[in-house]
Amino acid sequence: MIEETLLEAEDKMDKAVEVAKEDFASIRTGRANPGLYNKVLVDYYGSPTPLQQLASFAIPDARTILITPFDKTALRDIERALSDSEVGANPSNDGNVIRVTIPELTQERRKEYVKIVKSKGEDAKISIRSIRRKAKETLDRLVKDGEAGEDEGSRAEKELDVLTKSHVDGIDELLKRKEAELLEV
Repeated sequence: MIEETLLEAEDKMDKAVEVAKEDFASIRTGRANPGLYNKVLVDYYGSPTPLQQLASFAIPDARTILITPFDKTALRDIERALSDSEVGANPSNDGNVIRVTIPELTQERRKEYVKIVKSKGEDAKISIRSIRRKAKETLDRLVKDGEAGEDEGSRAEKELDVLTKSHVDGIDELLKRKEAELLEV
């Protein structure tokens, strides 16, 4: 039972790190990247649909993304969703494709993005600590109910702490890399 609790906690912590990676990828750095639009939902026939399911992406140069809708009737809806998104780019369409030119980032805007990244990183760390707390409660309950010995419980708690530290350090490393990428001119 102790091993199951630790494996479950590790699995959830891995997922929290993956979510943080996805969140970091959605924050732009001045280079064209389709990952910027991972979280954009388009109102497609009344239901919110991820942009990746409605269009293909091409990157002809470092600051331009071409978005080609699979269904041309969705062109206006996609353009509206892009305009309303937090990415901060102005899309233009020529009737067949949507062209998004990513503007050069100012130093002030870069610092705003760093704050956002730090906030998302802190959210991920909070999530990992919450997972740790729940796993520790489960371990304490097992020891209290007599299903596991106190030595096993303390050993498992130490493993849980090592697991938590490694995942928090992973988030810190991702955060450091993304911050350097954002501040790079």
